[in-house]
Amino acid sequence: MGNNAQAPGLEIGAPTGPFKFAWGVIATALSVLYTAVLAPFAALFAALDRPIWVCAVGRLWAWLIIRTCGVTVEIEGLENLAGLDSCILVANHQSFFDIFAAIAFIPGQVRFVAKRELLKIPVLGYALNNSEHIVIDRQSGGSAIRKALKVMRAGRSIFVFAEGHRFSDNCVHEFKDGAAWLAIALKATCIPLTFSGTAAFFPRKAKVVVPGGRMRMTLGKPISAAGLRDRAELTRRLEEAVRAGFVTEL
Repeated sequence: MGNNAQAPGLEIGAPTGPFKFAWGVIATALSVLYTAVLAPFAALFAALDRPIWVCAVGRLWAWLIIRTCGVTVEIEGLENLAGLDSCILVANHQSFFDIFAAIAFIPGQVRFVAKRELLKIPVLGYALNNSEHIVIDRQSGGSAIRKALKVMRAGRSIFVFAEGHRFSDNCVHEFKDGAAWLAIALKATCIPLTFSGTAAFFPRKAKVVVPGGRMRMTLGKPISAAGLRDRAELTRRLEEAVRAGFVTEL
């Protein structure tokens, strides 16, 4: 679907001096510590059927990581969420910091569409599977729709990374049609969401963050799926909206 939107002005994993490297190592270690300390609380609240408490723990966890790593998060278009009780947020995906920023700064209660492989992660996998997040695989079509409908009726929004996995080449890649399929089935409103800049300081397969980075979240105009049947057309519109928000230099 069109050419990849690329940001030639950003260097992926650019070298840093000794101070930044030391900061990055410490920040990465502290992020692991935050996860180890807070994950059991998330699992406990999930076991107690308290998904809002799980969300609060997740928000604290994400905020701590972002602040410790010195990441500046610019947010544009939050007004596009006004008046929506729930929606499906459809985004590109460059880095784990996309997830952290979404958890920390998207208003309201947000639940993620996640791959079943994530359930293998000790403690976190349990919390994910038992706190209204929507875990999918090739056989989960009907059950995923039913859970998503229940989640949205409870006033939660659903978050989908439409490319399928992370791409850290500073491009927006072709979208899969899963988000459109879900939106059409639920007659939901979609919000395109663009992440820019995160590949520069924590790309795929990175072991240590480059601290002091800068990223941008751009929320586009709502796109209603009510009355639509063509998944390919809705996918195209969502992808074009995300590409339009992609920033080439920060």
